[in-house]
Amino acid sequence: MKRIVVLVSGYGSNLQAILDACCDMLIAGRVVAVFSNKPESTALNRAHKAKIPAHVVLESRYSNKDEFDDRLRNEIGYYQPHLIILAGYMRILSIEFVEYYYGRILNIHPSLLPRYPGLHTHQKVIKNGDNQHGASVHFVTKKLDQGPVVLQAKVPVFRGDTVSSLSTRVQCVEHVIYPKAISWFIDGRLIMDNGAAWLDGKRLPEAGYS
Repeated sequence: MKRIVVLVSGYGSNLQAILDACCDMLIAGRVVAVFSNKPESTALNRAHKAKIPAHVVLESRYSNKDEFDDRLRNEIGYYQPHLIILAGYMRILSIEFVEYYYGRILNIHPSLLPRYPGLHTHQKVIKNGDNQHGASVHFVTKKLDQGPVVLQAKVPVFRGDTVSSLSTRVQCVEHVIYPKAISWFIDGRLIMDNGAAWLDGKRLPEAGYS
């Protein structure tokens, strides 16, 4: 069975969606470890409850970022993952880390990429008066939130929406599309090649499978 390692920083709702999908056999793999850079992350409790090894690797304990990344890579390497999942991991991975696991790291981002890379996407959508928002699953590359998109889902933006209401609506679709994209990868249907995402041997468009 394919091995999945999940990196988290916060509440862990996407981690829970992935764990549930594995339990329901919607993903033909298993989460073998969870890593966080935040010891207070609620996601760690989710891992403990599921009897999955949970680790905290703090950058502050290392003299520089390179040393931290080496430590993280080595600890993850112990589990020999087929796939690394970023589920609200609020730290930028080094170029060396991304290149080491090239084509084996997925992330979910709360916007319809390439619109609104980076932070505060819900605020930007409301400020700009957009009528659509959503989430994107993409491969991780050395450029932040610019890896090839695998799958997107759209949600409407309503008059009177707040950051909280919009975030909740986006999270609902995240919990659907992230397990789906992970299952494609685990089943060998999804790969990254030549800077693009490919599903069932066909190159996906810029917006992924929408």
